[in-house]
Formats: sequence, C-alpha cells, structure tokens
Amino acid sequence: MRVLLIGSGGREHALAWKLAQSPLMTEFYAAPGNPGIADHATLVALDVDNHDAVVAFCKEKAIDFVVVGPEAPLVAGIADRLRAAGIAVFGPSAAAAQLEGSKGFTKDICARYNIPTGAYQRFNNAPKAKAYVRAQGAPIVVKADGLAAGKGVTVAMTVDEALAAIDDCFEGAFGEAGAEVVIEAFLDGEEASFFCLCDGKHALALATAQDHKRVGDGDTGPNTGGMGAYSPAPVMTPDMVERTMKEIIEPTMRGMAESGHPFSGVFFAGLMITAKGPELIEYNVRFGDPECQVLMMRLKSDLLPLLFACANGTLDQVGAEWSDDPALTVVMASKGYPGSYAKNTPITALPADSDGAKVFHAGTALKDGTLVATGGRVLNVTATGKTVSEAQKRAYALAGEVEWENGFYRNDIGWRAVEREA
Repeated sequence: MRVLLIGSGGREHALAWKLAQSPLMTEFYAAPGNPGIADHATLVALDVDNHDAVVAFCKEKAIDFVVVGPEAPLVAGIADRLRAAGIAVFGPSAAAAQLEGSKGFTKDICARYNIPTGAYQRFNNAPKAKAYVRAQGAPIVVKADGLAAGKGVTVAMTVDEALAAIDDCFEGAFGEAGAEVVIEAFLDGEEASFFCLCDGKHALALATAQDHKRVGDGDTGPNTGGMGAYSPAPVMTPDMVERTMKEIIEPTMRGMAESGHPFSGVFFAGLMITAKGPELIEYNVRFGDPECQVLMMRLKSDLLPLLFACANGTLDQVGAEWSDDPALTVVMASKGYPGSYAKNTPITALPADSDGAKVFHAGTALKDGTLVATGGRVLNVTATGKTVSEAQKRAYALAGEVEWENGFYRNDIGWRAVEREA
C-alpha cells in the first residue's frame, strides 16, 4: 500500500513509527511531518488545509490510503474531500468529527441516547452562564465549545474561578472556540483514556491509558495538552472496559448512525471513573497525544490493516494484540509552557532508540542542520517495562540523557499506578 500520513506532532511520529513496520507498506509519505517522522516516511511540504492540494498529491502519487492524525483537518472536512475523490481515509467526516469539534454536540448526543455524563447547560452569552454558575456553586467545569488545542477547559474549584473562565471564553481567549460555552457538573473520580476503532457499524476496543493534564508535579498548575501518559490504566478493569463499550461507545455509534453521521475512525473517550461507574467527560476523534505514543509501544499487531479496516467497513474481521508490558511516556516541554515560551532553542543530544525505549518528536524542526524546539510540547521520552515502576525508571533515565537547556518535565508521571504497585 502507498500511504500518506497527515500531521506533524508526537502522535503522528508514533503512528509513523508503527505504520512503517507494516509489511504491507510500499511507499510512505507524511505531510508536513517532523524530523523524527523523516526517519520513517518521505516528508512532503503540503498545506494540509488546502484539501484540493492534498487530493492532487494523492492522485499524482497513486496513494491508496490516507491516515489523518490531528483533529483540526478532520473537523474542517478533509476526510469528506478525500472520500469524494475515491481515496480511502482513516478519520471521520466533518459531521461526525463534531463529537470533538463541539462539546455541546457531544453533550446533546449523550442526553439523547442516555449516555452517562455530567449534567450540563449550553450558553451563548456571559450573563446567563454566570447566573447558572452562581446557582449551581463550585466545583464546576467551564468549557469552550469548540477546538481550543486542549486548553479551553477550566475545572473551577471556586465560583470566582468559574466566572473568570466564562469571561475568558466570551472575551476571545480561545477565538471562535469560545463563542459558546458548555458548563457541566464536576465529576469526582479517577480519569482514564479509552480508545476504540470504529467503521460505522462495528467497534474494536483498543487499549486504555491515563494522561497527566496539569503542568506541575502532584497534578498542580494549569491544564496542558498532556505532560505524560502510561498504558494500561489499572482503573480500567475488564468489567469497566465492558461497561464502557456497552454504556458509552455502542450507544454513541448507534446514535451517530441514526443521526445520519456514521462514525469511522478512532473514538477516544475521556472518562471519569466515578462511584457510579464510567462517565464520559468528552470525546476526541483522533488518537490522544501523548496516549498514542504508549499505545503504539504496546501494540503487537500490524497497525495498517487495523486502520484500513475502519475505512472499508471490515473491522469485524480483524483483531488487535497487545503486549502485557506497560509503557510510559514523559513529555519534555519548553520552559514557560503552557504560557509563552522561547522558540527555536537548540536540542544538542538525544539518546539512541533501544528495545522498548524511544524518543518521539512532537514540536521539533531542523534549522541549518541543528535540531531545535519549535513547540510547547517538544519530545515524548517513552519506555516499556515489566511494571509501570520499571517503565517509569527507564523513561526518566532516558530523559536525563536529553541535552536541551530550555526543556522541563514533570517528575511523577505514572504516580497513581506506581502507588498501586507499592
């Protein structure tokens, strides 16, 4: 197969690394890619927002299959454009991608199909939103409705904090994403990330992970796009996985099909495991970042036929095999993230890959032959082990070998699972 991967982050590097191992792969391109992805695929300087240019490239290179990594092109309808041109694609239509593109859309689906989630209200103006918050009290959760790169969510522990978050949204802190606000009940429990492939009719449960959203040790500081993750998540017992499939994934799949937007791609369900069981916090319509990195380290099966089965409706004919060994990834970020940070700072040394240990590139570029950090989250230092503790020890030993003066990372990724093991 001749394959094009769209995206340039850590998630896409993990997908590229895994896809490149497929014996079915004959030609592999990535647009725009990054220096890490360049080890596995030919980088193409395509503007992925220009869907006509993407289609033209696919025709020129006789691409059989396009894998879309990030959410923004999916919400913008790139999968629809490719399908209309007769090109197989992994990723949902723009209508189905609303599950991530609009928090309110997802909440309405949950309400309609009785999917367990926190109680909520939608608002398009600040005074009504604030009146609701004052009536409900805190803790309470304020979310920008649209795509805000993982930053439009405030878990407010006080009413004042919630009111400030409402102002942020309506005053343009998240651009158009904040034109509408979803306010929902605070769910108490342990978070987990659950992944499941879908072809519109069939679903295949993948693995579980746990992400660490806050920037500082001990889960302190502001929310980020994710500072590290590990897989599997011990809180996701076989019973909890079965309940998630039955109570959340299957009704969503049915609801999307009934509403005329069958979902094809990957469901990434952000869950809160409460006293009642699994409850949906939100859906993403692409692999998590940094969860994808630990999933790919544990996946023993060939990824390419799994993703292709989503595109051609044959997911019931394939299965996924996983290593029992946990994997853990530590995100190295630019100092200042998630606020402002210096760009193009040099990374002078990276550890070599070894069995069960790899550094994925998330926000890097080559400038005059030097590897530099261009993003907030820059590297994903990833390792496996017989236990989470062992994977954690290996990942942090690797992180210590990275020579990058402007980098920082959390020192406690995986702490919940390590505590459980102890």
